[in-house]
Amino acid sequence: MPKGANQKFKLYYLMKIMLEKTDDEHSITMPEILTELERYQVSAERKSIYADLQALEKLGVEVIGEQVGRTYYYHVGSRQFELPELKLLVDSIQSSKFITARKSNELIRKLESLCSEYEAKKLQRQVYVSGRIKTMNESIYYNVDSIHNAITENKKIMFQYFQWNLKKEMELRHNGEMYHISPWGLSWNDENYYLVGYDSDDQMIKHYRVDKMLKIRMSDEPREGKKYFEKFDIGTYSRKNFSMFGGKEERVRLLMDNQMAGVVIDRFGKDVSMVPVDDNHFSISVDVVVSQQFFGWVFALGKGVKIIGPESVVQQVNQEIKRLVEQYNME
Repeated sequence: MPKGANQKFKLYYLMKIMLEKTDDEHSITMPEILTELERYQVSAERKSIYADLQALEKLGVEVIGEQVGRTYYYHVGSRQFELPELKLLVDSIQSSKFITARKSNELIRKLESLCSEYEAKKLQRQVYVSGRIKTMNESIYYNVDSIHNAITENKKIMFQYFQWNLKKEMELRHNGEMYHISPWGLSWNDENYYLVGYDSDDQMIKHYRVDKMLKIRMSDEPREGKKYFEKFDIGTYSRKNFSMFGGKEERVRLLMDNQMAGVVIDRFGKDVSMVPVDDNHFSISVDVVVSQQFFGWVFALGKGVKIIGPESVVQQVNQEIKRLVEQYNME
């Protein structure tokens, strides 16, 4: 049999065919394998294919042969990623606000290459998340990588920070001056990615929306603030900062209806201590950054929750209520 033009790539194309054309629900026969190889300008005999399928096994591609009647059918068994795992990754990408629509499509196409062409069609799905608006900053994908590189190299980063104005234009903060921050971690909170780092000038921990960072570059200066992060837990930090808005951290006491137990666990985790007050209520003491966003969370729970301490925070709540009454006074 004359050799095809791509004969030296025979094993590669055989692997490609098996991965793309077969899965647990779709198999291929030996004549079909030979036909597919011919499309890649590779000629082969049955005997050599048997040996090549065994070689694929050694390369980590599990090929299962099953006899049905007088015909043998072959398909790839276990893969690096199972279909349910890929579906989960696709759903995460599509529902992630911080990944642009274009970058989402690119990532999903790459995930489709990890399964058969039949399973790939099942990944072409739309996940709808209420209120989701994809970010318009394409560079976030590379911002995250730059931040991780700086953390690995133990260096500060420099960047510009912007906000949107009424004309829907990027407006640089601090007159466009560069921020100099020591990056220590990234937090995914309320559908946004945040850099958590140390500001040497203000000597405090701060956070920044990654999709609002521009022109990130690594500095030659080593990171600072190590002592602040030795026992720092970014997950705890995110729970304290409602919607990542700043404010003063306080130990706040809340009185809650028993039916709010699930809300408490969802927000603060199972380690929070819920102390029974009476048959219908319990109290908790939690560290939170007191802000309007925190008050908004409390108000949204209605009669089910009440701030009972400390007195300074109760006063702030009363001031916020007074402000809302004045703002929406219809008289």
